[in-house]
Amino acid sequence: MWFRQSSGEFSAGKGAGNRRALQRLVRSGAPIGVLAYVADEPAGWCAAAPRAHYPRLARSRVLAPVDERPAWSVTCFFVSRRFRKQGVTARLLEAAVRFAAERGATLVEGYPVEPRGGKTADVFAYTGIASVFRAAGFREAARRSATRPLMRRELKPARRSARG
Repeated sequence: MWFRQSSGEFSAGKGAGNRRALQRLVRSGAPIGVLAYVADEPAGWCAAAPRAHYPRLARSRVLAPVDERPAWSVTCFFVSRRFRKQGVTARLLEAAVRFAAERGATLVEGYPVEPRGGKTADVFAYTGIASVFRAAGFREAARRSATRPLMRRELKPARRSARG
């Protein structure tokens, strides 16, 4: 919910209030992201929705839009400790790209960290790691901070039938 709200809204809803806000979004049918399961156990989460659903991005000096093209944004990941270092983040990213493409996206953005020295604490990697985005076909579109590239992946337009 952090990217979807102002600082004041997020702080006021911290905990139960933000959980209720997310539940309302789920019930509304709004796109919110994808889940990963290993067997029947939840293993991870990736937030993905049209960039317009994340007003905090537009207000950010570092994450502001590169241009006016409509894009979907991959804003955060969570992988359960038990399933880390097993490729779950990469699978979640690919699933988020498919999720966006199935809903008409032709451009997907991410805002990962590029850790200095190649490593970062898990708590700071919630937006993803740049190397995972590169491996998934994302390219750097802007870098307004030494450790946070804005990355993009172009998608082919969905095929439409002759009847529309």
